[in-house]
Amino acid sequence: MNHPADNLGKRSLEALADGSGEELEALSSLDPLKTTSASTLLQAMAQTSFAGRRLGEAADVLHAMTIDPKCKVVMTLSGAMTVGKMSLVIVRMIQSGMVDAIISTGALMSHGLSEGIGLQHFKVPNALDDESMYKKGYNRVYDTLELESNLNSVEVFVREVLETLDPKETLTSEKFCRVIGEALLQGGHHDSILGAAAARNIPVFIPAFTDCEVGLDVATWALRRALAEGGKGATPEELFAPERVPAYNPFGDLLSYARFIGKAERLGIFTIGGGVPRNWAQQVGPLYDLLNVRLGLDLTPPRFHYGIRLCPEPVHWGGLSGCTYSEGVSWGKFVPESQGGRYAEVHCDATAVWPLLVRGVLERLGKV
Repeated sequence: MNHPADNLGKRSLEALADGSGEELEALSSLDPLKTTSASTLLQAMAQTSFAGRRLGEAADVLHAMTIDPKCKVVMTLSGAMTVGKMSLVIVRMIQSGMVDAIISTGALMSHGLSEGIGLQHFKVPNALDDESMYKKGYNRVYDTLELESNLNSVEVFVREVLETLDPKETLTSEKFCRVIGEALLQGGHHDSILGAAAARNIPVFIPAFTDCEVGLDVATWALRRALAEGGKGATPEELFAPERVPAYNPFGDLLSYARFIGKAERLGIFTIGGGVPRNWAQQVGPLYDLLNVRLGLDLTPPRFHYGIRLCPEPVHWGGLSGCTYSEGVSWGKFVPESQGGRYAEVHCDATAVWPLLVRGVLERLGKV
């Protein structure tokens, strides 16, 4: 009886291939003595293996979608990237024309505002435990501190901007980010994320707006006004009464983003992490498909042609943040690679590779 492995047959010396018949692409050892810039380092990494190759390929994709005149690029942001001191990486991408729209977690933008108005984050001191940090108002994010006093200062800044608005006017996260960005520019904070976005008229969306400090700031602003008008607030039932809900409509964001996407001939997406921003950005293709089927319309469904994802989450847990671009093709979100889609997925902590990636592409663009 034959063993199943016998089905493979046996190799013969004469049958061994040298790779030329399949047109295999040869790789090259990376020589650090011959890489003279971030760009040449990334080019050399593209000819290596594992995460290094993926990062090198990501540089090629980012450069391609940035110089494509018909491509609009959406950047999605999650994770503690502003506490992680990546704010200026985002700002330089905005200022260099790599980004046309931003979708972010609210926490990331809230902590970015701390830095944006000139405040600081700090290393976690070894001598303090978490209970002691709480009493001092030191909010810990892994190895970095966001001071409660920072967040209080952000609340004052946000409140002063909101006081210039009509309290009865319906807010969206896009409008909130725009007016905050304009105020940052007026204050000279040009290297803030929202300030840089406002300067280039780039829309910023925060889909899960109430899940963040600035969302709580808007709620505080609305409740402060209600109490000033003589309302009661002695109990949660009195304070959080339905009539005190701020005028806010997230569907304004959804339709504004759908309009923005509908004007693009080609689409690219640059993703840090995953979560709500990533899915919210990508669901626009399925939205168009559903409207065609359910409303009898004839819209052209938008699909992303380019994609870069920096995220350590693996695919085998089955969660969204590990979802591959290939899986996204099955949902109608991406152009298949067989039809010209170009994608790069780097499974790595973004803080370790994102600065190198952006620096290298800025060099190729002649921005540095």
